[in-house]
Amino acid sequence: MNGIRVLPDQDEWRAGFEERVLAGYRAAGCSEPLSRALLERALKGVDGWTVATDGAGWIAVGVSEDNGAAVGRIHDLTSTEPDAATAARTWAERWCAERGAERVEVRLTGGTGGAGGAGLFDGYRVRGQNRLRAAAEHPALPPGLTVRPLTAEEYPGWYAGEEAAYVADIVRAGALTPEQAKAKSDEDFARHLPQGRATPGHAFYALEAGGQVIGTGWVNHGYLPGVTFGFSLEVYEEHRGKGYGRAAMSVGEWAARQGGDGALMFNVFGGNEVAMSLYDRTGFAVLDEFRSLPL
Repeated sequence: MNGIRVLPDQDEWRAGFEERVLAGYRAAGCSEPLSRALLERALKGVDGWTVATDGAGWIAVGVSEDNGAAVGRIHDLTSTEPDAATAARTWAERWCAERGAERVEVRLTGGTGGAGGAGLFDGYRVRGQNRLRAAAEHPALPPGLTVRPLTAEEYPGWYAGEEAAYVADIVRAGALTPEQAKAKSDEDFARHLPQGRATPGHAFYALEAGGQVIGTGWVNHGYLPGVTFGFSLEVYEEHRGKGYGRAAMSVGEWAARQGGDGALMFNVFGGNEVAMSLYDRTGFAVLDEFRSLPL
């Protein structure tokens, strides 16, 4: 690790980093406008990152505050030779720890690249994934399933259930305590739904089959260029195991096209193997995988 040195500027590294990230998103099937929008998000705070080299590859790190905790982030790590890559990762972890980070996180573009590849971070816990697939050009709702807008009377109960489920997902992923998760949930819901059910670009659905409401949906049209984000497509527990999970994905595609978008995107928390398996079976590519390790 003695051969690793911090660079005074980012110019040489940055051009290569941007192209690697773009290549990862293109390989996952993203359009050029979407790839560049995702790159812009990946570059958030880049001017405050520290960039180093071991002579053969790059390391980019930073520490920022997240829900009251100092979190280290390995933004890039390009060494491919196993010993050098391990040494670079160890250096990055130590660099973050020395600056007060309680944990270190890494984002793997396309689920496998962007920071040395997934193998280097096998010891890190998966915290979440962003998934994407193109919506069918003329999606049809599955036979026997109907979709209608969620009513004003249904909205408060739906909201309470969604918030409770979101808090539980965050805690299960292992990143935050229940108290921190509740604070994050309050902040996120206020940001995404400042006008509640009337927030522009958002649509809320009830899924019905056999005369019963078997689930709900919440989507955000135009979340990214050409992309509808599925905040929630939920099948109630008592109706699971009946094929409605796949049906809900079809509803998401239908909703994306209803909003004028050509792709559907989801986030899935780490520890939710059922949802990850469903996304695998229904063809949702991994755009980003987020992993972390306590320090």
